[in-house]
Amino acid sequence: MRLTPRRSAVAEVNTIGFGAPLRWLALGWQDFTKTFAPSLIYGTAIALVSFGIWRALIETNLAFWALTLSCGFVFIAPMLAMGLYEAGRRLGNGEKPTLKQMIFVRGALRSDVCYLGLVLVLIYLFWSRVAQIVYGLSTYHLHTTVKEFIDFSIGTAEGHTMLIAGTITGGAMAMFTFAISVISTPMLLDEKANVFEAIFTSLASVAKNFFPMLFWAALITALLIACAATSWLGLAIVFPWLGLASWRAYRDITAPNQVR
Repeated sequence: MRLTPRRSAVAEVNTIGFGAPLRWLALGWQDFTKTFAPSLIYGTAIALVSFGIWRALIETNLAFWALTLSCGFVFIAPMLAMGLYEAGRRLGNGEKPTLKQMIFVRGALRSDVCYLGLVLVLIYLFWSRVAQIVYGLSTYHLHTTVKEFIDFSIGTAEGHTMLIAGTITGGAMAMFTFAISVISTPMLLDEKANVFEAIFTSLASVAKNFFPMLFWAALITALLIACAATSWLGLAIVFPWLGLASWRAYRDITAPNQVR
């Protein structure tokens, strides 16, 4: 009787150089220019929704939640970029992706993608609760306006404590989310991959290439902070750029070894 080889729970992971993230950004920008119109529309939709939510929270004197949800954007961003991964996949196959193909991604309509999305949403909700606890332990006063919240955060010892505690806890949660999703989300466009294989491969990728992946996480963070400074309108350009670059990262790390 012939036995079928058992599939490994972790896909083969390549070793990359420290400068690889800069190459991903360069290639991602090239892909962005190749799909400029649909990618810009995709990014603009994300930017307008983000701006609308952020502005609504500010106008209703919920400055704390505006900051909390803004910081938590990184937890759900990988799932929002599925259409960009699909665009990157089609470009790699020599196709010209359309906006319709980026919005209706057949590979994303799988239970494994839903499971990963559920995990990321739960982390996002957990982060909002942790942020609320950190804020509540720092002050008994609710700061409703942006000015009040900034004055508290920067001008008081309690505010400094809140920022330090929030940065440590939020940073740890963001790094964990990055580790389980940076490769797993685009990998799940492959119908042969399941959510466990994708997550374990993502963790293995970060473990094997820790410093390059840490550099990649820092670049993503810096670009998102720049978007926050534009009231998230900068996402119109940055989000599709990062999404396409993330697909390049996935292909670089999990594709057969290439000369670097």
